Amino acid sequence: MAYKSLREFMALLEAEGELKRVARPVSTHLEMTEIQTRLLAKGGPAVLFENPVHEDGRAAEMPALVNLFGTVERVARAVTMGGEPRKTAADLREVGELLAFLRQPEPPRGLKDALELLPLAKTVMAMRPGTVKKAPCQEIVLTGDDIDLDRLPIQGCWPGEPAPLITWPLVVTKGPSADKQDDFNLGIYRMQKLSKNRTLMRWLKHRGGAQHYQRWKGSRPDPLPAAAVIGADPGTILAAVTPVPDTLSEYQFAGLLRGRKAELVECKTVPLKVPAEAEIVIEGHVLLDEDGPEGPYGDHTGYYNSVERFPVFEISAITMRSDPIYLTTFTGRPPDEPSVLGEALNEVFIPLIRQQFPEIIDFWLPPEGCSYRIAVISMKKAYPGHAKRVMLGAWSYLRQFMYTKWVIVVDDDINARDWKDVMWAMSTRMDPARDCTIIEHTPIDYLDFASPVSGLGSKIGLDATNKWEGETTREWGEKLFMEQEIIDKVDAMWGELGL
Repeated sequence: MAYKSLREFMALLEAEGELKRVARPVSTHLEMTEIQTRLLAKGGPAVLFENPVHEDGRAAEMPALVNLFGTVERVARAVTMGGEPRKTAADLREVGELLAFLRQPEPPRGLKDALELLPLAKTVMAMRPGTVKKAPCQEIVLTGDDIDLDRLPIQGCWPGEPAPLITWPLVVTKGPSADKQDDFNLGIYRMQKLSKNRTLMRWLKHRGGAQHYQRWKGSRPDPLPAAAVIGADPGTILAAVTPVPDTLSEYQFAGLLRGRKAELVECKTVPLKVPAEAEIVIEGHVLLDEDGPEGPYGDHTGYYNSVERFPVFEISAITMRSDPIYLTTFTGRPPDEPSVLGEALNEVFIPLIRQQFPEIIDFWLPPEGCSYRIAVISMKKAYPGHAKRVMLGAWSYLRQFMYTKWVIVVDDDINARDWKDVMWAMSTRMDPARDCTIIEHTPIDYLDFASPVSGLGSKIGLDATNKWEGETTREWGEKLFMEQEIIDKVDAMWGELGL
């Protein structure tokens, strides 16, 4: 089973009771956010609002889909690598193992190893995307004066925001050269509506789209072509938020996640290719000489972000299905969909990190840490200073963790995902002066208003491991334990105790 489109995924979810339809009119302004907040809090279903209403009371032309990735299990269901949907977050480690191999393949140790690698290599090559001439996403084509973002049920998420916000656009860009770094990039960057045919393109400097933009600006006089895809198939959406190796295009990796190669179609007004089965595509150009103030908007931190300037995106066409579905979400204090995605992708990161640091047992990004600001690592310690090496490696190995402010390292007898266990290790195995490592003047998310300078701040590593000779001169405590023989004996008598 491989989902060709968002609709196929929706059909499976609805058959399993994981998608509900709401016929009652619901406003795109604030009401959708409040409903999604309640759904996320209780692990509720995806919802298709069949009759959304604009803030001014107009009935929307199309339904709106929310809370698609509202549970870790639904994120796992979206992956059909090998033809079968995954069921749990743990199943996603298989994706991480594939990524680890593609990032840094181990050379075969003999002919048998080489032959075993051939099917994988063949599968990867077979997932190069194909191109079709006719596509559902272009059944309707709006250009010129017909372009009108007001036709879309764009969500207004939080009180006081300046304008509706396109929150789930899969933005496709291509850089100015034929180098790998300028191949197709897929990224999710929110877009503030400015007018019927203009938005802002909010992308952080280290993201692929922003890097394409900077290289384009340095070598071309004309604006950067871009296309915002709304409602792609779930595998392609997940490929956009996964740390794909530079040697692989995100469209090719999307094929691996889908279990079938991506089908693309040439855009109508820009030299880009987009998923043929998407619901809506907004084509245009990111201007090189015009920007505007973005925000303040509610963010994944649970606060309104500060106002920053981002480039203007000018629309040249809107294409869509004849009966499109508008995919939307919101960001706010966890739990929100980005934090759920982060929790699921946590399992993908583990094989990648363990490839470089095999002594790591577990790696946990607590959702309440705003997806990436806090990391807890359990490890098999082998020598003095080992915990510090691991925390420094976590900050530097994957760019996804360059903004992680807190890294807590514990021994392998501590459950990294149990705060009670972690707090116990911190309170009994740490000396604040000796075991805190503070690094200043490092890259920090510009949304982090706690940092003294926008985009630049400090990080802290907490070594909550048992200390070895060389790290302490004192006799170290011995952990309490019960003999296994007694545990087994009490287990056997428990039913007779009447407790």
